Amino acid sequence: MPPILALVADIGGTNTRVALADDAVVRQDSVAKFRNEDFTGIDAVLASYMIQEKITALDGACVAGAGPVQDGAVTMTNLFDEHGQPWIIDNARVTRATGASHVAILNDLQAQGQALGHIAQQNLRRVIDGPTVPGASMLVVGLGTGVNAAPVHNTPWGRMVPPSECGHVNMPVRNGEDLALAQFIEARLAASGDIPHAGVEEVLAGRGLVNLYAFAAHAAGKPAELTSAQVLAALDAGDAIAAHAADLYVRILARTLGDLALIHLPYDGIYLIGGMSRAMTPHFATYGLEAAFREERRVDLLMKDFSVTVVEDDFAALTGCAAYLAKGGRG
Repeated sequence: MPPILALVADIGGTNTRVALADDAVVRQDSVAKFRNEDFTGIDAVLASYMIQEKITALDGACVAGAGPVQDGAVTMTNLFDEHGQPWIIDNARVTRATGASHVAILNDLQAQGQALGHIAQQNLRRVIDGPTVPGASMLVVGLGTGVNAAPVHNTPWGRMVPPSECGHVNMPVRNGEDLALAQFIEARLAASGDIPHAGVEEVLAGRGLVNLYAFAAHAAGKPAELTSAQVLAALDAGDAIAAHAADLYVRILARTLGDLALIHLPYDGIYLIGGMSRAMTPHFATYGLEAAFREERRVDLLMKDFSVTVVEDDFAALTGCAAYLAKGGRG
């Protein structure tokens, strides 16, 4: 049976990446990036790509969007059309733009989960060693503009990556400093008019590093505000406040991963994706990610099981879309 030719797309808040794929293999030379602000909707982006690449026929199309899939559609709340309405990514729009009869819509994290097992080894960096059980459940954790995580289950009927919004669970509070941090973040959010909830996203997303630096600066009696990029630069320069922020980040991440590991039992590994995971990878060993993860609890699973790997492939979501389609995925 000849491979299917598919169009795959990954929609972020700023850019959309589009490519062609043969079954589960993305054509690297076909990847194109479009600035979302130049278009009025996903159908316009995909139609532009079709013209650019001179594509007249496709077997399928799969689009991943940074938002929950509800009733087969993703609503991009930070992207708007010419009428001020949010972008909607659904079957009808993708079909109209591509002419494909086999169409699928995924959450971007679900697409990343579908990509596991199809990513080149050189794009996988192990940061916590541990045993793996091929075919067992995995866990994909996104650390970027937002935070989310989802289990990846391989079943006799195909791979299942259930939707999740666990970036909004409470941040782990284990000691007095953690409690002070949670209260500090809640006060910051309230002062800016946001809902005062110290969720995991407020400490592990890009803005989380900003919050952690502000807290560390306040604790040092030197109130200051830096962007996440500035915090990372300060960390590389040996700044003590940035080091405190990094220590908090790694410790909270380790405990969050430990909680998620015990909930989902990902014996085939935990996989970190997103810009923050890649930015913080050089600092994981320095600030003791593995030691904090492998803490003693009433069960000894964290002491001996599970591995943690950083995915360093910018096109993993595209690969996940292609793999999902190639295995017959729809919806």
